[in-house]
Amino acid sequence: MRNKKILVAVLNWGLGHATRCIPIICELESQNFEVILASDGDALLLLKKEFPHLRTYSLPSYNIRYSKTSLFFTWKILRQTPHILRTIKEENKVIETLIEKENIAGVISDNRWGAYSKKINSVIITHQLNVISGATTFISSKIQQKQLGNFEECWVPDVEGENNLSGRLGHLRTKKLKINYLGIISRFKKQEELLSIDILIILSGPQPQREILENKLLKEFKSFKGNVIMVRGIVESQQIIERKEHITCYNYMKSEELETFLNISKLVISRSGYTTLLDLTKLQKKAFFIPTPGQPEQEYLAARLKKLNIANSCKQKDFNLKMLETTDNYSGLVGFNGSCDLGSFFTLFQSE
Repeated sequence: MRNKKILVAVLNWGLGHATRCIPIICELESQNFEVILASDGDALLLLKKEFPHLRTYSLPSYNIRYSKTSLFFTWKILRQTPHILRTIKEENKVIETLIEKENIAGVISDNRWGAYSKKINSVIITHQLNVISGATTFISSKIQQKQLGNFEECWVPDVEGENNLSGRLGHLRTKKLKINYLGIISRFKKQEELLSIDILIILSGPQPQREILENKLLKEFKSFKGNVIMVRGIVESQQIIERKEHITCYNYMKSEELETFLNISKLVISRSGYTTLLDLTKLQKKAFFIPTPGQPEQEYLAARLKKLNIANSCKQKDFNLKMLETTDNYSGLVGFNGSCDLGSFFTLFQSE
């Protein structure tokens, strides 16, 4: 009997959606599924680097343009809604074609809303059961929940109980949707190592805000006396390592290398993107978060962790080195009981 083919379709919005699918792809392969990957842009490039032996396909790009200021961020996204909806329809046509061409048995979509088919079992991975979008939160959440109905199941990378990571983002009162909680998933494993790096800076997310934060941190850390590593979050054909003052900068790191650096770092400075939170929780790290300006979800997650006394955070424009002196007042991302058996979720694709 031939191995069943599973299409994993990943959103290209920063690198977080791609990186959190890495353990799922690995587990699918260990369960003898044949995995086919689909995405676009940097997310697709990263997946090709991580899984050079797997077949890949390009999906239509959403080509979302971002504002340089937080004031107009949400408005600029809303203005692109008609284009996004057209892209979702185009994406769905491509998915249906791939299903026929490759004889695909199931689809796992990470936040790609057109990556489903009524002909086969399709699931979506998302932590956004509610969409926090400022004044439009209620409407955007209802639209999101309606879209979830196109999928057989919704897999949430979080734990179900009260001691959870996503808060109201990933938890609903309604029982109308079939929701399964994957636990705290991450491509990384915790290792007990000597903490030899003082600060590890991980940059991520869409331009231009990624570069704006990079320039600000390079300026701020000129006066810092410790050992600083910066991962710029730019996926290119070759790894580039540069020395800027006393900061060692990498354009990107593959999973194994980044795992090592995370494990030996005393403090991580990063965006409060949800996949980053999953990774740092898995490794039980101390962190300082700088949410992407104008992204209500990141602002909510950072504020929630600060209120729970887990990790400090601030607005991008307000960051200075003195704020890092408060790190010891916060517990770090520890105490989440989120281990799970990913393979148990794949029984959906085993039925004929």
